[in-house]
Amino acid sequence: MNATMQGQGQVRTAADRKLTQALSARVRPKRPSALSATMTFVWRTVQKTKAYGWTALVDILLFPALFLLIFTFLFGGAISGSTGDYLQFLLPGMLVYTVTSMTVYTGVAINTDITKGVFNRFRTLPFWQSAAILGSVAVDIVRYAAAVVATAGIGTLLGFRPEAGWTGAALAVLTVVLFAFSVSWIFAWLGVVVKKTESLTTTSYLALYPLMFASNVFVDSSTMPGWLRGFVDLNPLSLASTAVRGLMHGTAAAGDVAWALAGCAVLVAVFAPLTFYGYRRKAV
Repeated sequence: MNATMQGQGQVRTAADRKLTQALSARVRPKRPSALSATMTFVWRTVQKTKAYGWTALVDILLFPALFLLIFTFLFGGAISGSTGDYLQFLLPGMLVYTVTSMTVYTGVAINTDITKGVFNRFRTLPFWQSAAILGSVAVDIVRYAAAVVATAGIGTLLGFRPEAGWTGAALAVLTVVLFAFSVSWIFAWLGVVVKKTESLTTTSYLALYPLMFASNVFVDSSTMPGWLRGFVDLNPLSLASTAVRGLMHGTAAAGDVAWALAGCAVLVAVFAPLTFYGYRRKAV
């Protein structure tokens, strides 16, 4: 019996040795580069977006069209005396409004991965962890651009014409997308630090909607009381709207564009490092 057990032990040892040799003979895969990891997460985010195609269509097309129609035809005559004149004022600001409201989804996507435990799987894998954040943010840029183009197209059908021509309109679109990209880092950071997705959504809109309506997106700040106008003119949404409106109509001063770009740079410089830091800290 002892001989039999010894023989079985030798057989197992020989099998283990062969298995170890087979495994060690294989070349270990290289660690993915930062670009490769980021593109993988871009692909993952695209697949998730395709799975919720109807929701994306609503955000990109339906809501912008609905708000543009409501504000133009319900309030345009009362505010500007003419729906056509009001549309010329409203559309540039509406572009900023549309993409700003979409930036919340960046934080929601990141927070969902964390709360559902997918994040715990990511942190065990040998890749550049920041790619999980960048992949989501990069795809959102495409969504912002699509929403801006769709909203501008609807405005054109309603009669909007950029006085600076299509070159000015293109520069305005780029400015809007850049602004949305910078604002999305605020919600990316919130997506990392907030524990519940519901809390993130509620908190985000409570902060976002007062900023949206206390801006010059819908109404010229010169018609407001002095104490309110000071706040409205410094609102980041107002800075972006003023720059975009000026680029589209050919009235933009260098200072208007500079202030908008400076605001974008500050948001990215502050909240992007905070987001990466918080994400890495969670991975410890």
